[in-house]
Amino acid sequence: MLTLFGVAFATLLAMAVLGASGRAVRSMFLICAAAMAGFGAAALMALMGAGGPAAAALPFGPPWAASLIAVDQLAGWFLLILAIVAIPACFFAAASPPPPRAEGAGFPLFLAGMALTLIAGDAFTLLLGFELMSLASWALIAARHATGVGRRTARLYLGFATFSGLCLIGAFALLAPGEEHAGLGFAAIRAAPPEGWRAAAVLVLVLLGAGSKAGVVPFHVWLPLAHPAAATPVSALMSGAMVKVAVYVMIRVLLDLTGPAQPAWWGLPLVALGAATALVGALRANLERDTKAILACSTLENIGLIVAALGLVLVYRGSDLLPLAAVALGAALLHALNHAAFKALLFLCVGAVYSLAGSRDSDRLGGLIHRMPWVAGCAMLGALSAAALPPLSGFASEWLLLQALIQGFRVSEMAVQLIAAASLAVVGMAIGLAAAAMVRLFGLVFLGRPRSPRCAGAPDATGLMRIAILLPALLTALLGPLAAVGLGLAGGPIRQLLGAEAVVPKFGLDIAVSDAGSRYMAWAAAALLALAVGAIFLVVRRRSALASTRGPAWDGGFMPPPHHLPFGDPLSQVSASGLGQPIRRSLGNIVAAFHEGHVAQTPGAAAAATLRIDGRDRGFTRMLIPLARVRRAISRETEALRGLSLRSYLSLTFATLVFLLALVAWLERG
Repeated sequence: MLTLFGVAFATLLAMAVLGASGRAVRSMFLICAAAMAGFGAAALMALMGAGGPAAAALPFGPPWAASLIAVDQLAGWFLLILAIVAIPACFFAAASPPPPRAEGAGFPLFLAGMALTLIAGDAFTLLLGFELMSLASWALIAARHATGVGRRTARLYLGFATFSGLCLIGAFALLAPGEEHAGLGFAAIRAAPPEGWRAAAVLVLVLLGAGSKAGVVPFHVWLPLAHPAAATPVSALMSGAMVKVAVYVMIRVLLDLTGPAQPAWWGLPLVALGAATALVGALRANLERDTKAILACSTLENIGLIVAALGLVLVYRGSDLLPLAAVALGAALLHALNHAAFKALLFLCVGAVYSLAGSRDSDRLGGLIHRMPWVAGCAMLGALSAAALPPLSGFASEWLLLQALIQGFRVSEMAVQLIAAASLAVVGMAIGLAAAAMVRLFGLVFLGRPRSPRCAGAPDATGLMRIAILLPALLTALLGPLAAVGLGLAGGPIRQLLGAEAVVPKFGLDIAVSDAGSRYMAWAAAALLALAVGAIFLVVRRRSALASTRGPAWDGGFMPPPHHLPFGDPLSQVSASGLGQPIRRSLGNIVAAFHEGHVAQTPGAAAAATLRIDGRDRGFTRMLIPLARVRRAISRETEALRGLSLRSYLSLTFATLVFLLALVAWLERG
């Protein structure tokens, strides 16, 4: 199995060189897909316990020890997620026009960085892969934007990526064993887990580092900007795989390396931040116009659900409720898998619409269900899964999360019970709002009438682009009725993290949560739904005396459009802002500061009245703008140092040296 990993990783590095040359780019993407298929096969072997122990030392590394790679069942689960997203993304990239050379080189490096993070067996290798992933993804964003908003978005993303890496370096520095030459291998860290203030500091740094990379509130402001700024395959990878790598780092440190003896309160910040992230993401998804921005905000909602589930794992494990911890961990792992499949599907569908219909603005699309039936059908499947409708894939994992939240009363501490009850309400609201966002997205893009000539003449996806869309669509369709079978693969990671004595939820053809007395039978729900649809179809067909006909779309009661608007008057169709107005006016101020300006016209004027809506995410107003003011103040004070005398400079240098020597002496004493 390690040989397979080595060949796949070397292939990605070779493809980075080939992509930088600008030649045979299409073949490069297809070879990357084959390499990721190798990672997926090795991941399945690891999950099934085949292939023997997977650990090896690399011929390079830091001065104190060689770098290590080790593939356990937890790493295998997330490698499978990476392969599920990367293979269709590579096919879509091969079907797209040739990218810039920087993007051609950065794409394989992005895949290699994520894979290296997941197969790392020590802290140095994990951080090396994490930083390679961050730098490659930044290059992929910056490659398409030389100036303007895209360049500012790339700088913002790079700033958050740097902050994330620094926090994780601090966390692993605190996790390092005290023995000399012990190295930073995961086995050595597990043997000496942190305690007291060190453990609390590790928790904070991991939440800051991995949380900012995953988009957890309040460090989410980069995600709705960066994901749409990248090319479609890169957006799918960032949303479906990269944020899962950050979740993996969170799980690896908080559930594995810090040991099982951490207190239950460790999970409370994750539960609260996860619920808040889910609500913020769902609200923003109902307020955006850009189709890729809608999906990026939906990613925030789903990442919030996963983080809340991980918090419940820590709470229940610290309270010695291992069966409930297993339920929550199963919900987190299954939702990470489901989200990877349906979010990759949705991003690729939206990318196909952008390539073939020429717009990402939902107010310039519409009626594509007739012009692009394959893309529309796959997008409907992804939207229904993201809306968590049974028996599709998103429902099973969110049902497990709600079951775990409902059982919060079993913890004796009143604070935990109150936080679990409040989080249950917030998560329920977020799930409902996410369903509304998916209905809004599909309705604006695929239903109604075309809003532009390019949209009215758009062709359907063919060739590699259709294959790229059908692959995650098929997986999404299978993960719904076979949710229990998919979750059965997670039994290994659950036992690895919670111990061999953990009672894993019973998986057969259905999912049974014994402590909650609940059971979800996806196959039964699918069968009943199929019977209901079939019965309605037969009844309508039998009782209908006339053949089906297609008439003009309803004009909403408006007068007939003028001759210069052959596709209908846009005012007769609902807009993205109009659909989101009730949510914006009732709940929008939770996530952004909105200002509405109405410009009325004098009676008899030919110009139309306008309604201008401006909004800025509160992450900017509450965090980034104050930080910018602090940076400018520090810059002014630093600039004033230029006027100091030579004696002052020497005094500052001497004082700095004394401070550093005292700090080193204190650290050596500790």
